[in-house]
Amino acid sequence: MQVQILDEAEQDLLEGARFYENQIAGLGQYFLDSLFSDIDSLHIYGGIHSVHFGYHRLLSKRFPFAIYYRVENNVAGVIAILDCRQDPEKVRKRLN
Repeated sequence: MQVQILDEAEQDLLEGARFYENQIAGLGQYFLDSLFSDIDSLHIYGGIHSVHFGYHRLLSKRFPFAIYYRVENNVAGVIAILDCRQDPEKVRKRLN
């Protein structure tokens, strides 16, 4: 399966990396490495995750982030990468 990261999801990654880099030097890069590893797993496991707000949701292994995606024509399209600590209503609005 191919994986495609949409522009909005890339922006989510950059904002998350910026946040963690401001906490501790180097943590932003570790965040990116971890999330890209999670996203890469979609090549094999795309489509098996539970559905939330109409999208499959993959929870990151190391950070409190969720990767929301859809599978169409053997392509896992990553729509958003969102912090799980935010209000679920905000997540719902973002995904709708």
